[in-house]
Parts: sequence; C-alpha cells; structure tokens
Amino acid sequence: MSATATPLPASRARLGLRAGLLVALLLLAAMPVLNQLPVTHPLHVSDFLVSITGKWICYAILALSLDLAWGYAGILSLGHGAFFALGGYAMGMHLMRLIGPRGVYGHPVLPDFMVFLGYRELPWYWLGFDNFAFAMLMVVLVPGVLALVLGWLAFRSRITGVYLSIITQAMTYALMLAFFRNDMGFGGNNGFTDFKELLGQPLNTDTARAGLFYASLIALAASFLLCSRITRSKYGRVLTAIRDGENRVRFLGYNTTHHKLFAFVLSAMLAGVAGALYVPQVGIINPGEFSPANSIEAVIWVAVGGRGTLVGAILGAFSVNGLKTWLTSAAPDLWLFVLGGLFVLVTLFLPKGLIGLLKGRGA
Repeated sequence: MSATATPLPASRARLGLRAGLLVALLLLAAMPVLNQLPVTHPLHVSDFLVSITGKWICYAILALSLDLAWGYAGILSLGHGAFFALGGYAMGMHLMRLIGPRGVYGHPVLPDFMVFLGYRELPWYWLGFDNFAFAMLMVVLVPGVLALVLGWLAFRSRITGVYLSIITQAMTYALMLAFFRNDMGFGGNNGFTDFKELLGQPLNTDTARAGLFYASLIALAASFLLCSRITRSKYGRVLTAIRDGENRVRFLGYNTTHHKLFAFVLSAMLAGVAGALYVPQVGIINPGEFSPANSIEAVIWVAVGGRGTLVGAILGAFSVNGLKTWLTSAAPDLWLFVLGGLFVLVTLFLPKGLIGLLKGRGA
C-alpha cells in the first residue's frame, strides 16, 4: 500500500493551525466593531479590552521579530526592547511636534519639557519629525542602523552565544541610562506624553482607537507574511542551517555574517514598527521601555509559544501578556515569580513551547 494513501499528521496539523490563525484574525478584527455595540449588549467589548488587545498585538510583532533573529538565525538578543523603544521614541517625537501651541507653555515649536528645561531652539535631531513620512522612516531607520552597526561588529568578529546576548543587553541598558538624562533632549525620566493627535485625528476618540487597532493588526499580518516568506525561502533554510551549525555552513562557502546581519537588521526594524504602533495607543513613552527586563520578557514570550515557528511567537506574546494582565490584578506580588517559573518549566518540560504541544495533539 502506498505511504501516501492516508493524510500525513503534519499536514493535518498545519491545516488546523492555519484555520486557527484565520479564526483568531477574524475575532480580533471584530473587536472594535463589537465595541460600538450598546454596553448592555451581550457581545459588547469594553474599551479596556480593545486597548489592551491593541498593546498585545504590538507585543506580538515584537515577539515575531525576535523569533526571526533567535528562532531561525540563532541570535539570542537580550536587547530587542531597545529597538522597540527607539521606534516608540521616533513616533513620540512626531506626536510631540504635532502638539504645537496647545501645550502647557503654548510654545509653537518647542515641546513643554524643552521650555521647562530652558531650551532656546529645537535640537537638530528633532528637525523633520513634524512630517509623518519622515518620522515613519526614522521608525525603521534608527533601529535598523543601530542593529547594522552592532551586528556587523559582532558577527564579523564571530561573537556568538551568551557573549552576544550580554552585548545586546549592555546596549539596551546603556541606552536606558542615556535616555534618563535631561540633557539628551528626550524628556528625561518623564519621556513623552500628553499627545493630541495623529494624522489629524484626535487620539482620545473611539475612531482613533479603532484605527490604531486595525493598523497594528495589519502590521502584524504583514510582518507574519514577510517572515513566513523569508523563512520558507532558500535564504531561510540557510539561516536555519547557520543556527544549527554555523561553522559547517561557513565551510560550505556561505557568508554567514551577511545572512545573520540581514536577519538581525530586519528583526530590529520590525521591532521599531511595533514600538511606533504601541506609543499612540498607550499615550506615553519613557526610558523604562529600554529596561533589560522588557527584552528578557520578550524572550520568554517566544520560548513559551515555541521559537522557530513564527506562530508560536505570536501565541506566546498573547498568552503570557494575558496571564500578566490577570495576575498583576489578582496577585501582583507573584507575577515575577510566575514569569520565571514559567520559563524554567517550558525549558525543561515543553522545549517546543505551546505550539509544539498543539501540533502534538494534532498528530
């Protein structure tokens, strides 16, 4: 009897996974619509749930970007929170420039914190951020250039493993300390807040909330399709080979530095996009976003969901942040212990993450 007479379990698992993704996407897309229903309606979705889900979507893009670097290229970055924060700061600078004379001090050009600190004129690196297109370019360009420089220096020197992880963590910690300084011109400890509008639309409206929600959802879908296309290509197979045995790939004649550098830079850019979509939804950006703990938490999302799967990264971001939202309300003192324990348990007993568990059941 032919071995192809019965469907392969792996094929059934993939079909089930795709169907689940489609259902999840439709459910997410329906949330802003259901939010417009009367509060007494059984299908009404609260403003809080729409807002928190919009944040989780941004976190899912961050997790997806990290999975591209770690899950497929073997680059364990403990500094992806820095790329996320830099994208957020670029968006925040644009939003601050749009405030204009509506600020507390009424200055037509300078943000309130600059007036308070005695700035006479706008620093040169703030120029152009009143233009949306320029700001969006900086959202991807600044994290991308930083990743390019850091990656080139590290990969050409063949720095890998825990040493590279420590370097990326040191990078985000150094940026956090720098952005805390008032003389850096980024709002110091307080960062940016009190945003008024984006693209002419007031941010404190249901329309703006729904627009940002859908923009984040579209960005997540586009990022997933892009990463899926890359990882399924010949380049993606080379990346996986580098992850599993970089020296062997190098001996076969491949330039592993260029392959890893492309993945790392693209990953940083996607993280910047996630940060840019996150800031107008939460209404604030400050140096705390550079905290190394945020980058480590993103690694846990990917590990819990299942690294090297893309879908697992998204699932991990939603599930861990859902648990965090509930537990920080029910028992806030326990969250960090639960987070650490969750990482240890997944590493020891569920190395393929939640997605591996689901695929196992599908088989």
